[in-house]
This record gives sequence, structure tokens and C-alpha cells, in this order.
Amino acid sequence: MRAVLVGPPGAGKGTQAQILASELSIPKVSTGDIFRANVSGGTELGKQAKAYMDRGDLVPDEVTNAMVRDRLAQEDAQGGFLLDGFPRNVAQAETLNKILGDLDERLDAVLELRVDEEEVVKRLSGRRSCRNCGHVQHVDFDPPATAGVCDACGGELFQREDDKEETIRHRLEVYREQTAPLVQFYENEGILLTIEAVGSVADVTARAKAALGNRS
Repeated sequence: MRAVLVGPPGAGKGTQAQILASELSIPKVSTGDIFRANVSGGTELGKQAKAYMDRGDLVPDEVTNAMVRDRLAQEDAQGGFLLDGFPRNVAQAETLNKILGDLDERLDAVLELRVDEEEVVKRLSGRRSCRNCGHVQHVDFDPPATAGVCDACGGELFQREDDKEETIRHRLEVYREQTAPLVQFYENEGILLTIEAVGSVADVTARAKAALGNRS
């Protein structure tokens, strides 16, 4: 199974990618993991990426694309993979097709986790992080025993900038602009599968496995 996972921030992509990759016995390949591995490993691509990041600049697509190409060529990805966080736009999708073509492979499926934007705002804006230990709780789904106090260590809970409503709505706007054309691209290719990313983690996993099972 060679698949891509797409969905807005807060859709649960990271959680589902980890579970699905484990159950399908294929590696989860995320751009975050690839970046960290290259930077910590001191690879040539990692050094290039770090130079941009140290300046506060975005890492150019060509560096990201090269990292993805290297990762998908590794032995553990020969039998399949689950990509999370790449591609993010049509240009990267076209690059991915070329990478896979060079490897004599192709995508089997693109799984879209669909969730209402207001639900995303509720999920993310309700998160509170501990200043002391980093533990994350939620004002609605996992409220602390004492308001503003971390259940794990007693530290102060606060709302990160990334979790403020205005920031979340901006991220959703960027997602719409970049990803709506990407979803259409894969629908045109006939490999788009869409599931509702609501309910329990187990419910969403069951829907994902059922959808992907029809492609395996």
C-alpha cells in the first residue's frame, strides 16, 4: 500500500498515520520526521535545510522534494508507505508522481480526513499546555481537575499562540487555498478516498481501514 494522508490541522492525521502505518506494516513517512532525521544526521540535505531554518526562512521545495525522494528510495519503503504532510500542493503532487515514476511505483490511494472547520477550531482552541512539563489537556475533552493547573505535575496551563482561534482560522484559510486544488488533483486521478474524521479515534481508524482496504 502506497498512500498519502491529507486533511486540515486538527483532523487527527498524525494519530491516524501512526496507527494505520503500524496496522498495515508500512513506514509512516512525515516531512517532520524526514527533516529531523536529516538535520540530526548531518546529511548534506540536512545542512541545507538547517541553513534556511536558522535564518527563519522556509525550506525550498527542491530541498524538501530531495529529502522525500531519498526517504522513499530506502529499503523499508519498498513494500509501501504512508505519507503524512507531503504533498501540500499540486506542484508537490506532480513532483511526487515523478519521484514514484522514477522508482517504478505509483500511489494506490489518497485518504482525505474531512472535518468541519468549526469542529477544528473547537478541538485546537481548547487545548492547554503545561509550562512546566509540556503535558497537553483540553478544556472540554480532558479538563484539568483544577482550572489552569496541570493534572500531571501541577504546573500552569496556558494556551499556545498556535492554538488561539485567530491563528487556527488563518491556518485553515491557508489549508483551503493550498489543499482544495490538491484534493481535486487526486480526485481527477481517481485515487481519492474521503472519510469523516469525527467520533472516536477507533471509529476514524475503522473508516480509514475500510476505505483503504478496497484499494489494497
